[in-house]
Amino acid sequence: MNTQKLFQAFSNKKIIVLGDIMIDAYVEGSVSRISPEAPVPIISLEQNEKRLGGAANVALNLLSLGAQPIICSIIGNDDGGKSFLDLLREKGMTTDGVLVDNQRKTTVKTRLIGNNQHLLRIDDEQTNAISEEQETKILAKIFELIDNGVDAIILEDYNKGVLTKKVIRKTIDYANKKDVPTTVDPKKENFWEYKNATLFKPNLKELKEGVNIDFSFPKEKEKFEKAVAQLEKQLNNKISFVTLSEYGVFIKDNDRKSYIPAHIRNIADVSGAGDTVISVATLCLTIGLPIDKIAAIANLAGGLVCEQVGVVPITKELLQKEIEQL
Repeated sequence: MNTQKLFQAFSNKKIIVLGDIMIDAYVEGSVSRISPEAPVPIISLEQNEKRLGGAANVALNLLSLGAQPIICSIIGNDDGGKSFLDLLREKGMTTDGVLVDNQRKTTVKTRLIGNNQHLLRIDDEQTNAISEEQETKILAKIFELIDNGVDAIILEDYNKGVLTKKVIRKTIDYANKKDVPTTVDPKKENFWEYKNATLFKPNLKELKEGVNIDFSFPKEKEKFEKAVAQLEKQLNNKISFVTLSEYGVFIKDNDRKSYIPAHIRNIADVSGAGDTVISVATLCLTIGLPIDKIAAIANLAGGLVCEQVGVVPITKELLQKEIEQL
């Protein structure tokens, strides 16, 4: 498949992004003096910006590649929630899957940046699990969206409470019943709850902690593959996709496996690379690419966003150019 046909195929895909969303806020300015009140820098405010974050950054990556993301999450009836919905509309994304609840707070992470240096982060959030009533509402919405026709579901876990055991289990079960592939970007807390998912994407650290096997990579590949086998035995996932940082990625489907090395990059910031990798891998999966191609393209995309400062989605033109060069 040539790159033009590849991206044309992406543009037909409708993907649910289920998980924890947030606002990434940036307060930026210059620092030229220390406060007389306390030994802290004074920031002369120059810019105040809000961006879509968390699972919403996964949706931005999908949107950038021409797909139709549907964010499914719960936000508060608060200023952060209003900003979040405004940002979605600005990007032309649907708000159909976003539930507003008076009992929930919208996560807002505010970064204070002076002279281009990150000085402080303030997290205003609620991280307890959503209530049974909220679980019922979000599951009803997910089932409705699946019934209306989607190509895949990404479960994006940031440990902020939306992805409870019940939401995870019932979403994957219903998706499997309807032959909709599920892909997972896990966190430690619910690591073992994602049974029977189509594609499970931990990083190396999450894999080690999850299976409780310590090894040195790439020296001990045998132990690494043993850990992957243990993962698959417990989760019964179809495809295992492990990101290996500077060593690239590993993908496995039954007896087929492939190591894809990382490309040499000028790394500026690794933030958001995982969001890009799961987005691209999911799109590649929906159009039926073989696992080595899925891993190669997703690995390429993850590396490209690491060259950018801050959490930014992949750009279609840049990815297309890199694929063509390879």
